[in-house]
Amino acid sequence: MLELNRYYIHEELSLSDFFLVTYVIIDDLYHQVIPDEIRFRRNYNQAKLSDSEIITLALVGEMQGITSEKSWIAFVRKNYKYLFPNLCDRTRFNRTRRHLNDVIDAIRKELCKQLGYFDASIFIVDSMPIPVCEFGRAHFVKCFKDLASYGYCASKKKTYFGFKLHALVTLEGFITKIVLTPAHIDDREALWEISPQNARTIVLGDKGYIGDALAQNLEKQGQMKLMALKRGNSKNPYPKPIRNWISKHRRRIETTFSQLVEQLNMDEVLAKSKSGLIARINTKLLMHNLAYFINKCLGKNQDTGIGEIKHLIFG
Repeated sequence: MLELNRYYIHEELSLSDFFLVTYVIIDDLYHQVIPDEIRFRRNYNQAKLSDSEIITLALVGEMQGITSEKSWIAFVRKNYKYLFPNLCDRTRFNRTRRHLNDVIDAIRKELCKQLGYFDASIFIVDSMPIPVCEFGRAHFVKCFKDLASYGYCASKKKTYFGFKLHALVTLEGFITKIVLTPAHIDDREALWEISPQNARTIVLGDKGYIGDALAQNLEKQGQMKLMALKRGNSKNPYPKPIRNWISKHRRRIETTFSQLVEQLNMDEVLAKSKSGLIARINTKLLMHNLAYFINKCLGKNQDTGIGEIKHLIFG
């Protein structure tokens, strides 16, 4: 069980300190979630880097905003070889990282579980675009041809080619559940997969989730109590205090998505395969939650955000 007082984190961190802090937390969680098929895979004992080191390198690279794994590995080899004396080449790093994709996702879930966020009484749901290329190049992209699709992002008022990331977020900003769908999928369709599966749990949504029949069906089947903002001409509008309450709490997920884009480059996920794309997304999501956990260890409130963590490390 994770305990905040178990981790002593000083408010003045260097990048080498952050490597160590990240490794200690990740290694603790890794040994709690590692499945036997990963633990006892072939040549596991002959690996130059441990799985926890690979995940740590991936996380800190995302925190640094590195989009090129080749550049990141070269940077670490030049400046932090003393922390990773057996640093492997980029190809092996990338292959192992993709192989650990389910483990990275399991670590994120375990962190949420141990901090009690799966038992929250209120969540917020929304989606964000994950473009896989520039719009003008979509016709020439072959690796995502049968997977991605065209979608429209209302907040940015533009069409894009790629996927849509649906997320369930606590009022504190922790991302607990995610679903990745082609960009054209309606937000309401993803609710069944992303559901907290508790009819008493309130889930706040924007106007993209409206539908009285949908809300009643979700609650009847024990999925959630959906409260979505309604249009001004709705026949059954919420009273103004409730509308204001929903709008106030929904700002949290807007902040979360802003952090993912501005601090972790979620809108610039460079990948040539779906497994590579999912590996990058899962790593960014884990880094987001890890930054909030470090905030808790430092005694800071959840509005501090990832930017403050980066400021502590990089000045």
